[in-house]
Amino acid sequence: MPYPEGHKVKVRGRIIESAAKAFRSNGIRDISVPFIMKGAGLTHGGFYSHFDNKEQLVSETCSYAIRDTIALLQKAAAQAVEEPKIHAVIQFYLSPYHRDQTEMGCILPALSGEISRSSEVVRQVFTRELQQMIDFVSDLAEIDHSTGSALLSIMVGALVLARSVSDSKLSDSLLEAGKQQAKELIKKQ
Repeated sequence: MPYPEGHKVKVRGRIIESAAKAFRSNGIRDISVPFIMKGAGLTHGGFYSHFDNKEQLVSETCSYAIRDTIALLQKAAAQAVEEPKIHAVIQFYLSPYHRDQTEMGCILPALSGEISRSSEVVRQVFTRELQQMIDFVSDLAEIDHSTGSALLSIMVGALVLARSVSDSKLSDSLLEAGKQQAKELIKKQ
């Protein structure tokens, strides 16, 4: 009996969602195809009917994860009532909740170090998606692209450091410092 129309697309989406969660939490190198497929509720034998190799999955997962993060940040911006929308994005991005929810959080702090050692194909996709994220914060804050790059760098850097330390007070202070510096950067514009 044939699968219903759209089945393969849905399964592919489940695999990418599973990969996004796994890569966000554990990086790329330490995650196997069988682990990703299990997370999608599938056996690893079906992987190659959806992807040529893990590199293709990584590329598509980077695209998916950035779009997913932008959608999440758009929701945060939409909830801003009495503050600028970019402030709501900064508040959410540098919140303890976002710091602690690595499996659903932004892929930039999770994978940037590892992507720098990936193939040129993966790096090109990551570069394109990073540009989308810079464009998003620049447009939302109504700032130039260079300042948007700096703003995103502050946010990602603060989150990386906050996730890296074992001292919860230091982690919280890194988030607060990142928020303060990000908002200060926007004021100067």
